[in-house]
Amino acid sequence: MSDESDSLPFTGLMENLRSGNADAARQVFDRFARRLAGLAASRIPAPARARLDPEDVAQSVLRTFFRRHQAGEFRPDHWDALWSLLAVLAVRKCGHKIGHVFAAKRDVRREVSPGGSEGEDSRPEWTPPDTAPSVEEAAILEETLAEVLATLRERERPIVLLRLQGFAIPDVAGQCGCSERTVHRTLETVRTRLQAMTEN
Repeated sequence: MSDESDSLPFTGLMENLRSGNADAARQVFDRFARRLAGLAASRIPAPARARLDPEDVAQSVLRTFFRRHQAGEFRPDHWDALWSLLAVLAVRKCGHKIGHVFAAKRDVRREVSPGGSEGEDSRPEWTPPDTAPSVEEAAILEETLAEVLATLRERERPIVLLRLQGFAIPDVAGQCGCSERTVHRTLETVRTRLQAMTEN
């Protein structure tokens, strides 16, 4: 026999979850745990996989959501909004955990593999610094961009997304049915908001 919470509408389920209902928590866990683990797995680089378990990240995300939802900090109003919120939390947690793993004293890339000698040959090879953003930096940028996109009007979002995909200004204007001036103005708005958010 299915539990009563399984048949509740989303708002009722969230109310039960806020009151600490274990069945409501189970339903959210069953719906999103595997999906969150998959997202986390796609964010964890190979050198960190020995230390970071995607399932642990997923459970940490859900624990955070349950705690903050009970505190009234989160109020998703439908399943898609809840997934978007959980995905942002997962990206943020991956970035923080990866940064911790790659800290100077815990860098798994410097560890000697079992059976390796401690002589000269066991030292890690020097590699030139990577000028690309780190996984943590990329996660923060992605999250910040998502927040900016959420502030735009519906007709403005495709302009930004097409430009991010590499389309030229005239092509963006043509596909969105607006003037090139509108494209430039929208992109400038996004640049200004991104700069303000990253400086805060």
